[in-house]
Amino acid sequence: MQEIEIRELKRVKLKKPVMIEGLPGVGNVGKLVAEHIVHELNAEKIIEIYSWHFPPQVLVNNDGTVRLSKNEFYAWKSEKQDLLILSGDQQSVTNEGHYLLAEELLDIAQQYEVSRIYTLGGYGIGQLVERQKVLGAANEAGLVEEMKRYGVEFREEEPGGSIVGASGLLLGLGKLRGIPAVCLLGLTSGYLVDPKSAQAVLEILCRALDLKMDMQALKDRAEEMEKVVERLKEMEQAQIPRRREEELEYIR
Repeated sequence: MQEIEIRELKRVKLKKPVMIEGLPGVGNVGKLVAEHIVHELNAEKIIEIYSWHFPPQVLVNNDGTVRLSKNEFYAWKSEKQDLLILSGDQQSVTNEGHYLLAEELLDIAQQYEVSRIYTLGGYGIGQLVERQKVLGAANEAGLVEEMKRYGVEFREEEPGGSIVGASGLLLGLGKLRGIPAVCLLGLTSGYLVDPKSAQAVLEILCRALDLKMDMQALKDRAEEMEKVVERLKEMEQAQIPRRREEELEYIR
């Protein structure tokens, strides 16, 4: 296998598609959105990407067989807006790999003459999110004003620090190639897979693309996760009195 191996399964013709990136990350927000879009639109897989820079492991299928980690491109054609959707199992575990893979992804984007890129992810705040919000970043000033109209928040000093991985590099390297790009980050605790945050990001994306989509599957997963969070809260609260008793015993 080559350092980065791209296997084209099918060549399709797309008309100025919008590229959507949803690889694993904080809360798996982007991955949840990309997988939901692929499933709901019945998008067709056209490319598989393998690399030495993915973690050194294989994934075990339900039938007991194994496969290498990979990234995948899916295509969806419509009269209104064609889509090129990127999802996958992993991101690079090396700094060099992040750049090399991002350049390869952008090469594919340019081959299909994408008109814009949306990268999706989660913004971890280290605590449970009371009110769901979507933060944004863009590689062109005009995109900031446009995305504000769809409900995306652009705050000073947030997202704090930097945007790591494909979600950030596709914006930065995309700018060098003249490709407009926006990053949408759903607020999330960062501790758990967060379908509620994914739903918030998907709602913004659908507004921006004028796309109608059934979100019931994400809503169902969000409700299941809320039950898990409530149980965790109950367990945490049950631990507090016990800790206090232990502290008092120590003081005595």
